[in-house]
Amino acid sequence: MEKKYNLNSIVTMKKNHACGSNEWTITRVGADIKIRCNKCHHEVMMDRLEFNKKLKKVCDPNETK
Repeated sequence: MEKKYNLNSIVTMKKNHACGSNEWTITRVGADIKIRCNKCHHEVMMDRLEFNKKLKKVCDPNETK
């Protein structure tokens, strides 16, 4: 099943970042995907295949916390 994500989508990854957060914002979409941590703003670029393996879920923009 293909997960749908776009530019500026908020995604949850399987593992937490070193800062303790696992929510990221997608800042570049192409052959590579660039994501930015929502807590510490660290940016990581990875290929689409690796990103899809590490992706847990795409957060609903209408979801309230």
